[in-house]
Amino acid sequence: MKVGFIGTGNMGSAIMGGIISKKIVEASDIMAYDVMEISLDRVVEEYGIVKGTDNKAVADFADVLIIAVKPQYGEAVLKEIKETVGQETVVVSIMAGRSIEYLESILGADKKIVRTMPNTPALVLEAMTAVTANANVSNADLESVMDIFNGFGKAKLIGENLMDAVTAVSGSSPAYVFMFIEAMADAAVREGMTRADAYLFAAQSVMGSAKMVLETGKHPGELKDMVCSPAGTTIEAVKVLEEQGFRGTVMDAVCACAEKSKNM
Repeated sequence: MKVGFIGTGNMGSAIMGGIISKKIVEASDIMAYDVMEISLDRVVEEYGIVKGTDNKAVADFADVLIIAVKPQYGEAVLKEIKETVGQETVVVSIMAGRSIEYLESILGADKKIVRTMPNTPALVLEAMTAVTANANVSNADLESVMDIFNGFGKAKLIGENLMDAVTAVSGSSPAYVFMFIEAMADAAVREGMTRADAYLFAAQSVMGSAKMVLETGKHPGELKDMVCSPAGTTIEAVKVLEEQGFRGTVMDAVCACAEKSKNM
């Protein structure tokens, strides 16, 4: 399998690193191109991949072609490569807010198209990626795509109608979590902890808590109750969060993000 990348920014390079480290694809079977030559040269040097001469060269090379550019540049890129993309090429988009119908309208409804939404924890091989495909994509094609995206985290097939929800709860949510970690650390600093220790304690606690949800299979509410001893310290903090509308505010933020995604 030959994999092509158009775009070598943070997400594109994270995907490359993941699939190379997991030996899903050899570096010699990956070609990339980016108009930002400094970014392209960085990944070529770091991963030993093939340097493409332009977008068309990458499209001609690839069995799986990953479009890893920002949405506002997507139309120009797709129009440039539409005559080069073969019938058997699987085109994988990571562009936010760009539907399969949109991609088909430019590349053609006969093309194999997969829409995905990964997130930035791909940089540490802990991404969560949603995957959906059009009817032209075979089970074998889809298996290859899932192998790629499971190479740098977890991937799950979903219906395209849920992609805006995925953007809100997964694609954008690292920003909310970073804000939560920062706020907890600020409070710890106020209580006398050093800044470095505050970030360590807050971040490790968030990571461990997330791991408990994933590995125990218990409801988050049940896990929360396990920490809240009668008349203890934790329930006092929970009371303040409830009084300030913590859960409602988070829900409103996630829904606002989903709404923005729908209207992009």
